[in-house]
Amino acid sequence: MTDPRPRPARQMMPVLAVAGLAALAGLAAARADEPTIVSNSITTFGDPAKYGADFKHFDYVNPDAPKGGELSEAFVGTFDSFNPYTEKGNPAALASIGYESMMEGSSDEVGSLYCLICSTVEYPKDKAWAIFTMRPEAKFSDGSPLTADDVAFSDDLFAREGLVSFRTLLGQFVEKVEVLDPHRVKYTFKADSPPRDRIQMAGGMPVMSKAWFAKSGAKLSEPRMDPGIGSGPYMLDRFDINQRVIYKRNPNWWGKDLPNNQGRYNFDSIRLEYFGDPTGAFEGFKSGALGFRIENSSKNWATSYDFPALQKGWVVKAELPNGTIASNQSFVFNLRRDKFKDPRVREAIGLMFNFEWSNKTLFYGLYKRINSFWENSPLAATGLPSPAELAILTPLKDKLPPGVLDQPPVMAAVSGDNQLDRGNQRKASALLNEAGWPVGDDGMRRNAKGEKLTVEFLSDDPGFDRVINPFVENLVRLGVDAKMSRIDDAQYTRRTRPPFDFDIITDQLPTGEEPGSGLRQYFGSEGVNDAFNSMGLSDPAVDQLITLVLQAKSRDELSVSVKALDRVLRALRFRVPEWYNDKYRVAYYAMYEHPAALPPYALGEMDFWWYNADKAKALTAAGAFK
Repeated sequence: MTDPRPRPARQMMPVLAVAGLAALAGLAAARADEPTIVSNSITTFGDPAKYGADFKHFDYVNPDAPKGGELSEAFVGTFDSFNPYTEKGNPAALASIGYESMMEGSSDEVGSLYCLICSTVEYPKDKAWAIFTMRPEAKFSDGSPLTADDVAFSDDLFAREGLVSFRTLLGQFVEKVEVLDPHRVKYTFKADSPPRDRIQMAGGMPVMSKAWFAKSGAKLSEPRMDPGIGSGPYMLDRFDINQRVIYKRNPNWWGKDLPNNQGRYNFDSIRLEYFGDPTGAFEGFKSGALGFRIENSSKNWATSYDFPALQKGWVVKAELPNGTIASNQSFVFNLRRDKFKDPRVREAIGLMFNFEWSNKTLFYGLYKRINSFWENSPLAATGLPSPAELAILTPLKDKLPPGVLDQPPVMAAVSGDNQLDRGNQRKASALLNEAGWPVGDDGMRRNAKGEKLTVEFLSDDPGFDRVINPFVENLVRLGVDAKMSRIDDAQYTRRTRPPFDFDIITDQLPTGEEPGSGLRQYFGSEGVNDAFNSMGLSDPAVDQLITLVLQAKSRDELSVSVKALDRVLRALRFRVPEWYNDKYRVAYYAMYEHPAALPPYALGEMDFWWYNADKAKALTAAGAFK
């Protein structure tokens, strides 16, 4: 059974993910006319960043890591575009690898961003504006200079042609962008935008080449097979459609000597081989055609790591610590469909998924159940609401689902050892009866119009068949006309984009250790017509609570507002939470190495691992590779 497999269109949208992780602080400076802060970093609540202006490298990297070699991994699916910033088409994995932003975070702390394209950022205490001073040595991969004109162009491009939810958010934050000179750009923010996210919104924007777009005539809103040019460490080398993509390290990368980048981006090339199903991908790894694997199959992990390459010591099998919040992988309802408007229907369907039986029978006991949207984090709501949470929630009482104010947060249903839990079946039956879906003479549930209660699970992953099919069987025994439809990747992409032709899909709903504006894309009414908000959630209480999260001025305020939001999201029951693992399960050929102590928030195999050429030669001589 597979773990989360990110969808490319969602995986490669870094703008708001960065914006949700940080805000402001730094080294103070002053001008005679107006006090300002000038810094190489920002943090969310004014705490000092971990790394000062004179830092040499991030603590978790090996600054002496050798450069060279190739990292190769499998990817299951297809692609028909190298534009990751549109919902049209299916972008190749890592399609955004060539782009950089003004600032970036580290993997061993929460809430800090450090200058990358910029050397400093200047702003007043109220964050009404920010001036980024750019590094004059910054260049695109074709050798052309990266200037303030490119930054302003990129902002305008995303404002005109970006995803609907992002255009909305950008419009809420940015009043104007001014080019002050070739290496300085000023953002003026709207007075009513959340101050905490202003600078990180601007600092997290990918910067694109104005000249390339003018020459090519490309549109951000349309798919294309030319990725364009960026300023990052890697650029596209070559590809075979739906077979492989190879990115090569830019030997003339302008940023290779920056302290941020020491010990990072060590591979000369990154090769992604595409497979039609996970079985083929695993066989490719076992044969030596691929070098690195993140194992997302509990069955494989428990039963299939006995192949010759492992027995001979060529392959390392390891469980590495994972301190990140669970991905919120869930069965997600399409709330745009009338049959799912009643929360009793959604709750009844959720009762029929037996995680305990699945974990024991299918997953070899390797998983934990997701409950909170901040699972594996101190931000998860627990117990009854605290007085501080009630102070936030009580004014919204007329908009809240039942139980939010006076009960513990909604937990996933617990089932027994048998596939069909009879107690949960009785509860589900009562809920459907109350919701107007009684059982007819033929054993099927129908509403007052005589329409059957039909439920289709849409999937493009054969690994999910043995999990979804028992769920379907349980629903059929409840009187629901349920089925699973497994389709190819291209069909899946089309049906999960507007106009959203699905009942239930498996999706991920990421949040973050310091959630910010990205919440509006995934859970806010602004994103109701975007693929990010796959369930189509539009709820006034959620919108107001997201605003409170964005307005939090301290870590305590953030924690309280996030826990309140978590309670409401869980009570809305628009998902059936699945499972997570608090460890990375990886296997790799022994020429790959990593720092002894990995950072808590990244596995980083493409970032700060490296290639040992001597070990690679020994493995090749031994016959490890095809």
